[in-house]
Amino acid sequence: MKFLDLAKVYIRSGGGGSGCVSFRREKFVEFGGPDGGDGGNGGSVWAEAVEGLNTLIDFRYQQHFFAKSGQPGMGRQMTGKSGDDIVLRVPVGTEILDEDEETLIADLTEPGQRVLLARGGNGGFGNLHFKSATNQSPRRANPGQEGVERTIWLRLKLIADAGLLGLPNAGKSTFLSATSNARPKIADYPFTTLHPNLGVVGIDGKEFVMADIPGLIEGASEGRGLGDLFLGHVERCSVLLHLVDGTSEDVAHDYGVIIGELEAYAEELAQKPRITALNKIDALDEEERAEKKAELEAASGGRVYMISGVAGEGLPEVLRAIYAEIARDRAAPEEEAPWQP
Repeated sequence: MKFLDLAKVYIRSGGGGSGCVSFRREKFVEFGGPDGGDGGNGGSVWAEAVEGLNTLIDFRYQQHFFAKSGQPGMGRQMTGKSGDDIVLRVPVGTEILDEDEETLIADLTEPGQRVLLARGGNGGFGNLHFKSATNQSPRRANPGQEGVERTIWLRLKLIADAGLLGLPNAGKSTFLSATSNARPKIADYPFTTLHPNLGVVGIDGKEFVMADIPGLIEGASEGRGLGDLFLGHVERCSVLLHLVDGTSEDVAHDYGVIIGELEAYAEELAQKPRITALNKIDALDEEERAEKKAELEAASGGRVYMISGVAGEGLPEVLRAIYAEIARDRAAPEEEAPWQP
């Protein structure tokens, strides 16, 4: 199944049916009177987050979702049939944006969460509704309310506890495959990973979800390489694991490139808790390990973990550090929204 995390769809709710102008005329009935029924309501358009989906590929083949309109009213006080609703089933973690791609309409982060995107039009009143003591033969009825037509964007942000960052060939996919049951594509050339991968990582009897996104390069915020489109998938993460290739000639420069791209994308993402690890240390001798660790510590200003995804060296320590940040974030009290009348 192909991965798609952005889709443009066109929706339209159904219009309401018009009311009916009708009078009761039956043999041997002395007093007839108005009996026109109301029109049916138009169908609405909903979006619902469901489990079992991890891509928006379904919306590549169908972009138009039009609910049916309500039927008009009929004589003998019969109300028209209402139009059926349409439900857009999207993966958990989908954001719904307005046509400008900036205004957030809804963020569906829990299974079963629903949001109304376009309400169906109300059906019009038949002439029976206007009967009164002073107007016993009304000859008017209301037309149905028109439906709502709009264009929206669906943007999927995978829900993961931790995210992997790094330049191409930093060993992110190898790390994910070594610590989880995920089996991403691994090869010795850049941009092996073309779409995000998720893996469930276990450490000390505890589990968390880790996301591996395609590598960033210098200028990704300007569209170079695969760009920074996939950074949205680590926005929900509690902690970021920044992997630096230990075989690189300048590890400090590699570290600065990723930090610069994070800051160019969003300040909030750059300020997330971040763990730095020097990867591929199995290819370094003791002197090179000490030298590059010192360079990376000076650039990051914090602790640097020494790991090897291939050899499994140092993995338990960095996984424990990741889970500690996740547990700290889960235990933090949520900020309450300001009270409004």
